[in-house]
Formats: sequence, structure tokens, C-alpha cells
Amino acid sequence: MRNLLVIVSDEHRFDAMGCAGHDFVRTPNLDALADRSVRFTNAYTPSPICVPARAAFATGRYVHQTGHWDNASPYTGAPRGWGHQLQDAGIPVESIGKLHYRKPEDANGFDQLHIPMMVQDGIGMIWASIRHEDERLHAPGRMLGPEIGPGESTYSRYDAAVTDRTVDWLRDAAAGPQGWCLYVGLVAPHFPLVCPQPFYDIYDGMDLPEPKLHPSRGYQRHPWVEKQNAMMDTEMRFVDAEERRRAFVAYYGLISWLDHNVGRITTALEEAGLSDSTTVVYSSDHGDNVGARGLWGKSNMYQESVAVPLLVSDPDLAPGTCDTPVSLLDLSATIPAHFGIDPLPEMAGRSLVEIAGEEDDMERPVFSEYHAAGAVSGAFMLRRGRYKLIHYVGFEDELFDLEADPEETENLAGDPAHADLLADLHRELREICDPDEVNERAHAEQRQMVEALGGLEAVRDLGPKGATPPPQTGT
Repeated sequence: MRNLLVIVSDEHRFDAMGCAGHDFVRTPNLDALADRSVRFTNAYTPSPICVPARAAFATGRYVHQTGHWDNASPYTGAPRGWGHQLQDAGIPVESIGKLHYRKPEDANGFDQLHIPMMVQDGIGMIWASIRHEDERLHAPGRMLGPEIGPGESTYSRYDAAVTDRTVDWLRDAAAGPQGWCLYVGLVAPHFPLVCPQPFYDIYDGMDLPEPKLHPSRGYQRHPWVEKQNAMMDTEMRFVDAEERRRAFVAYYGLISWLDHNVGRITTALEEAGLSDSTTVVYSSDHGDNVGARGLWGKSNMYQESVAVPLLVSDPDLAPGTCDTPVSLLDLSATIPAHFGIDPLPEMAGRSLVEIAGEEDDMERPVFSEYHAAGAVSGAFMLRRGRYKLIHYVGFEDELFDLEADPEETENLAGDPAHADLLADLHRELREICDPDEVNERAHAEQRQMVEALGGLEAVRDLGPKGATPPPQTGT
């Protein structure tokens, strides 16, 4: 039985790899992995923020089904997911690195957790669960981190420790029984935007392009996005233009740092003699706007935030690309299927190996949703074919033709020529969920959580004010 190695990073936007055609990002190790993989060109997260995306991936279910709405609603091991299926079947399954679940003691589907990164104090960012616009707290700290530029951070040191542990694990695994599953969670390129010097230097001298659709050049953000961003005011918190420039350099440098660590892992796999007996998957939990529309971080339904890289290196698949729209929920189903186990019937996805073995199906619908920090109402995405609907409860829709307009510059929702298409996409969206009901339920459950912890004033200081702190690693 073949082994399975799943590597998931944090906040790596879908197009920031050489193999994806990026103009200047240097990712030689991911590119080498892509050369022997199927690269899914239209892959999406079930939610563009860490905890909901990871809970959905763990279970193979949509966020509105798991009820893990935001970064204060961590996965507890329920509902059961692919890890539990492997355990039931006697498949060894372990994790190294970031999980962002509640606590290691939960029955979360792993036989052993190595240096796991969980939400802070088992609670997480509870202050950001206050979503009513007249009650919510503006971000108490700068989400991108207090310092921006070259250097070491707790996150870069953590990634180094995770990579070291993975290299050692693979060396040990070579001498043991095969047929295992190992999940590796890296945090780069997630902020803080502090990048190890050699990787920062790759981009420091480049004339980096200005991001698209910046408000300073006349672009007007959608009203929902404007309200969402007002909570964190991501770009206005730069000290000056030089610090903003360093933010771009650091983000891209962190991608090359991530690539370096992926390369160390794949080299260790090869040196252990496990390359021919191990399927390798690489993806990320969501993307990052990196200044597009004047936004940083994730938390919206534009491609930079909601689309993810996805590579699958498997001997049953001829290397190349697959354009069928897919989701991390399909990766959820892929993991048990890899070991000959039928995915749980509640799982929403299908095996990526099956999908890649078929003709591309651009009409396959993919869904994402957001109910977390800054969202005054729920946001829902449905991608089908060349079109992408973004539905905001209480606000006007956005509709983009990703074939004619891949940069999402022209909203077609108000165009009478697209009225029938818009209505059809709404019908398909409502086959997945009722956005109004889900929005009301998310607000109610988040309010209940806040009240259970003491109310609005009591929770304003609970949880991290920026990036979740990693565990102590001794490095």
C-alpha cells in the first residue's frame, strides 16, 4: 500500500508559483514537484480563513454543516473526518505542525501530533466573533505584525522546526512498516511579514509591480468588502511607502522560504528511498490579497483570497494540469480513497485522482463561504464554468466571467444580458444552502459563544490580536 504525504501551507495564493506562470516568484522545489504532479488550476478553499477552512478540510463538509464559523470556533474532533476513517481502518496517521484545532487532547483523527499549533488557549480569536457593525471591535493590533521586513520570527523558527521534525520522521519511516499517512502543516507565507534574510534578498532589489485595482487609482470597493476591511484597515496601517514595499518583498520572500522547506521535505523523502512508494500532495488553506484592491490578508471571495495551489503527485496520474474546478473538500475525500476506503457519505467532495482521470468538467460547481472577522453578513461563492457568483447577504451580488475577465475587474451582476445566468447560479447556490438561514444561524451561534464567555466586554481581550502564537519548539 502506498504512503500518503500531505503538505498544507498557510496563505499561499494560487498563482504565486513558477509552475503557475508567475512572472517573478521563485519556487524551484514546488515547480519540480509540479513536473511530476497533476496541478489543479481551479482549486478553492471552503472558507478563506484558517480555522473554518481547516475544520471543513478535516471533515470534508461545508462550514455551514460543521458550524466552525470563525477563528474562535476550532475543530474538536467532531464531526468525524478522514483521520478517524484511517484510524478505524488501522492506517497509521500522524501530523507535524500547524493544525489550528482546539487542543491536542481532542480525538482529532491523528495517532500522534508532533509540535502541533492550535488556537490560543483552545478559544482563539473570540473578539473577532463580534460581527454586528455597531458592536464589533476594530482590530486591536496590526494583523500583518508589528514589524515588517527581513529577519526571523516565531513563525519562521516554527517552520524550521516543523521541517526538521518531518525530515527526521521520514528517515525513521523508511525502516518501518509502510502504508502510512503523514500530514505536515507549514505556516509560511502567513503573516507576520518577517522573512529570513536570504529569501527576503531574492526580491528586495526587484521593481515589484503595483497590485491591481487599488483605490488610490479610482477603484471603488464593493460595499460589503469596504465594511469588512474597515474592521482591520489593512493597508492604512502601514507606517509609510517604504514599509509597504517591504511587505511585498517579505510576502514573496516567505513563499520562497516555504518552497525551501518543501524542498527539504521532498529531498528527505527521496533520500529515505520513499519517493516511489509515496503519493505527495501540496496545497494551502487559502490565499492572500497581497495588496489587490488595497487589501491584505484573506477573508473575501476574490481569486487572490479564495483560490489555492493544489498539486497531486501520484503514479496513477500522468503529470499535467486539470482545469476541473475542485475544492479542499475533494482533497478530504482523496485521503481515505487513497487507502481504498470509501469517503464518509457526508463528505461533499470526490477523489482528486478520480477527477484528474476524467475529462475536464468546467461546469462542476465549487462553493465557498465566509462568516468570520469583519463580515457584517455572510458571503457565499459559487464557481461554475467560466462564471463566479459572489452573494453577500443584504448587499448586491458580484458576478465575474473568469474566462474573459480573470482579474475580476467587471461586475456583470447588474447587466440585463446576464439576468438569466444570475438567477440560475442563485438556484444552484440554494441547492447547497439557504444563505439567509445560514447567515442568521452563524450570527446567533457566534452571539451565544460570546455570551457564554461573559459577553461583549469580557471577550474583547480574549484571543490573539494577530497571528496565532506557535508552540515552543526549542529552536
